[in-house]
Amino acid sequence: MKKAKSFVIPPDGKVPPGETMDIRYTVSENYLGDPVRIPVTIINGKNPGPCAFLSAASHGDELNGIEVIRKVAQEWNPNDLYGTIICLPVLNVPAFLSQERYVPTSSEDLNRSFPGIRTGKSIKRMAYSIFKSFIKPCDFGIDFHTSTRGRSNMLHVLADLSDENVAPLAHSFGSNIIIDGTGPSGTLRRSASEAGIPSITVELGEAHRFQHDLIEKALTGLKSVFSAYSVRPTNSVNWPGWRAVISSKEDTWLRSSVGGIVNLNYNPGELIEEGSVVCTITNPFKKDIEDVVSPFTGLIVGLLQNPIVRPGDPICHLVTLDEKTISEYHASTQNDNQI
Repeated sequence: MKKAKSFVIPPDGKVPPGETMDIRYTVSENYLGDPVRIPVTIINGKNPGPCAFLSAASHGDELNGIEVIRKVAQEWNPNDLYGTIICLPVLNVPAFLSQERYVPTSSEDLNRSFPGIRTGKSIKRMAYSIFKSFIKPCDFGIDFHTSTRGRSNMLHVLADLSDENVAPLAHSFGSNIIIDGTGPSGTLRRSASEAGIPSITVELGEAHRFQHDLIEKALTGLKSVFSAYSVRPTNSVNWPGWRAVISSKEDTWLRSSVGGIVNLNYNPGELIEEGSVVCTITNPFKKDIEDVVSPFTGLIVGLLQNPIVRPGDPICHLVTLDEKTISEYHASTQNDNQI
């Protein structure tokens, strides 16, 4: 019978089967020559099985995923696991400490820098160290993000469904919406998937805050994934009640045609009928009102939260649903209201 093995932390650390270990791993140095360390928790299951990574905060102001991973790291018992979970709650420590999206001294994007370059510029070296030490040992992974500041997303998955190893991972998370596409070059999920480590991105909520309802939904999704992959078989695979798969080439952003103050009529995750007014735009000096109208019946995946715009600013991320999915959406909503 196959036995579980110790997880090796470069250069010479080990986490034995059935144990959890918290470490701070050096990925760079600051201007004083002091180490830049990321927090890492290794949950090495008592039983053999696949290895998975969970990552968050490659953009330093995106906080929801941090709490999702913290709960896994602190609450999941390695004796219940078949395999290993690598928890990486804060990938971009410099940006996290300044509560900014990008590295503050250079405005570089860690999530456009993977898999990194060992002898490259600072951000590439940081990405290389993370990727080599904690991504390459894995069999699959999930990278958590939120919308950028001033906007909010409903929980949804980004995945390359043309990859036969990524598709089952994306579906097992149990989200209502999957947006299908390879993703930009340098993102963690694309780089990992291209390296043979099937990976997805989970988007949930907005920057600079914890949204506990979305955090709990994400934890439900993780339990579903780890049940499907037999890592934590005590849980069941989740079916969300309805699902739509949208091509990244087909989703729509509604943008403002004028500048002003926005009054929203909907929330992320709500269905909007064709011709309905998403929001109105006015300003303090005139009574004119500009209506932003939905061009089709669809679901609001992302929505402006900061209620001021300039011409061309994005207001609403809208996706189409077919009639069958719309019926399932209404049935699921009615069931939720009855609970």
